[in-house]
Formats: sequence, C-alpha cells, structure tokens
Amino acid sequence: MSAAPTPLAAASASGADLLLWVAVPYICLAVFAVGHVWRYRQDQFGWTSRTTQLLEHRWLRYGSPLFHLGAFMVIAGHVVGLAVPDSWTEAAGITEHAYHTTAVWAGSVAGIAMVAGLGMLSARRLLTRSIRLGTDRSDKLLFPLLTATVLLGITATAAHNVFGPGYDYRSTVSVWFRGLFVLQPHPEAIAGAPLLFQLHALSAFLLFAAWPFTRLVHVWSAPVGYLTRPYLVYRRRATPAPTAAGGTRSASGSRRAA
Repeated sequence: MSAAPTPLAAASASGADLLLWVAVPYICLAVFAVGHVWRYRQDQFGWTSRTTQLLEHRWLRYGSPLFHLGAFMVIAGHVVGLAVPDSWTEAAGITEHAYHTTAVWAGSVAGIAMVAGLGMLSARRLLTRSIRLGTDRSDKLLFPLLTATVLLGITATAAHNVFGPGYDYRSTVSVWFRGLFVLQPHPEAIAGAPLLFQLHALSAFLLFAAWPFTRLVHVWSAPVGYLTRPYLVYRRRATPAPTAAGGTRSASGSRRAA
C-alpha cells in the first residue's frame, strides 16, 4: 500500500485540504501513539482517573454512570459507522434506511446521556471548591475539548439527520477515515462534507493527541481482570468471651485466667 494519496485525490485536493485532512490527523495519531509510550514509562503512578469520590459523591453517583454508558454507546456507534463499510452492513441484511434510522436515534440517546453526565461532572468540578482546587492543567484542557467534540457531533447529527434533509457521512467522512489507516488518505472525501462534520472530525483528532497526557489513559487500565479473579474471603477475628468466674474463654473453648 502506498502512503501517498492517489492521483485523483492529489489532483482534487488543495494544499489546505492536505494539511487539514492528511497532515493533522497523522500528526495527532503519532502523538497519540508516542505519547502513550512516554506516559507509561515516565508516569506509571499517574496512570489513573484520579477519583475524587471522597470529596463529593452525590453528583458523581449519577454523572459518572451516565457519562460512561453514553461514551461506550457513542464509541460503538462510531466504530460501526466509520470503520464498517456500508456494503458490509447491506450484505448482513441491514438496509441503508434501517441503519441510518437506528444510528440516528440510538446515537441521539447515547449523546444526550453522555452530555448529561459530562455536564454533571463538569458542574461538580466547578462548584465544589476542594475538587476545583485539585483540577490540574490537563483537566483544564480535557474537559473543554471533550465537551466541544461531543457537542459538535450531536449538533451535526441533529442539524443534518434529525431536523435536516439527511446526510450520508458513510460515503464521505467514513471513506476518508478508513483511508487514513490503510495509508491511502482521501482528503477530497471529507473536504466537501458539511462544516459541522469537519469540525467534529478535527476536534476528535485533537482529542486523540491530548489523550495520553490526560486522565483518559485510565481507559486502558480497565479492571477487566477482576471479573475472573477468585473471591477474597474475610473472617472475623475471634474475641475472647467473658466467663462467669471472671476469666475469658477463647474461641477454641480453653479457659484463661483473668
């Protein structure tokens, strides 16, 4: 496979398109990969989500599950929509209309849940003084960037596929996205996409670049192993019981003098 764009792509893509839709994504992916290696070698003890549950738990109780459940659904939808060609879903018996209807409404529910959870977590961080004082520079970068990425995706879907005439991103944005990973980028495929989809794609790649330097690294440390670990059995330590004569009797029944 060639790393250079195809002649058709090179002829129809301007210099700005090559910069935005080829150079920037590859730079962000390189930072994503190298940054994780650097972070693991330099800051293994910081490879955590830095929980603040002890400082405040009422907002966290609802915000965290909403955000994580919505995020998992959004990621799964993006994997299917961007990585799986439409010919594959049609071969599986899923019509284009059925796919888009399901994707729009399921994606809307997932996006709303993610935004609600993220809003609660952000408000909790801003309104709780002890948590706000513990917010570091990476969080100040992560929360606005993550919020912008999510809101741009929801706005693009709502504007074009819920209230608008509809836009088939699988024939444009998805083609460009898959081309990046097979080293055959097609910048012309996304250059003509609506502005909201373009901004969403750019913010997502910037989020990839920031990923290894923020708390998002804890995604790779999900405690999946706990599902197969044996249970730990805790036994209460036996305490001597008092006797009528003023002595104590151990759990084994032997009597000790007072």
